[in-house]
Amino acid sequence: MGIVYHTHYIDYLEAARTEALRDLGLPYKRLEDSGIIMPVVDLAVRYFEGARYDDIIVVTSDFGDTRPTARVRIDYEIHRESDHVHLLSGHVTLCFVNSETGRPTRAPEMLLAAFSTT
Repeated sequence: MGIVYHTHYIDYLEAARTEALRDLGLPYKRLEDSGIIMPVVDLAVRYFEGARYDDIIVVTSDFGDTRPTARVRIDYEIHRESDHVHLLSGHVTLCFVNSETGRPTRAPEMLLAAFSTT
């Protein structure tokens, strides 16, 4: 069809989330090394227009709640860089989970500290 396959946008959201955490000084690997994993518990996207192959896209992510407890929601927007056309809006909710027990846990202090710098 000449457009980016719809499921690839989910990968773009994940990459944006990982880079946003890195920009806050908290690489995801550091969370995992501390025993915290963050599985997706909710995901919603709304497609407005498809990106074409070779389009450069801009993905913005917003951690709205900077004092999360056991879950954190991230809102996203994707635009085409060349003409700023809005391609997608969405959100994902992640749950903080202790990797040893597999049980939900509170947001780690290192994440709360990183959020407090924004």
